Amino acid sequence: MSVILLDTHIWVWLTCQTPQMTPRLQQLIQQHEDDGLAVSVISCWEVAKLVQKGRLKLHLPITDWIAAAVQRPNIQLVSLTTEIAIEACNLPQPFHRDPADELIVATSRILKLPLLTADSKILAYPHVSLLS
Repeated sequence: MSVILLDTHIWVWLTCQTPQMTPRLQQLIQQHEDDGLAVSVISCWEVAKLVQKGRLKLHLPITDWIAAAVQRPNIQLVSLTTEIAIEACNLPQPFHRDPADELIVATSRILKLPLLTADSKILAYPHVSLLS
């Protein structure tokens, strides 16, 4: 097995134990969690933006939620690097215009980590390694 990269919504679902965390997603995470579950730092920004815009409600203030979420066992926070930022601007097209998704996909590509997502647009993108 290997480290896997969690898309933002998967990380939120896992942390909050939401019903969207299907048995299949749980199984995939369990198969890889001993090796590590990577989360891009851009996911912290994305969660904070969702809370700010009222599109996500959390049981803790955002600062406390993120502090707890990155301290979960086996979670590895992945920094944004110059190489990842440049890759996000040079992804093979077509790719939808979501900057957070661009950075997460670029992180997956640069670090060669399979991405776990339920995002239909990313699932349809042939230029990223997906965990399925």
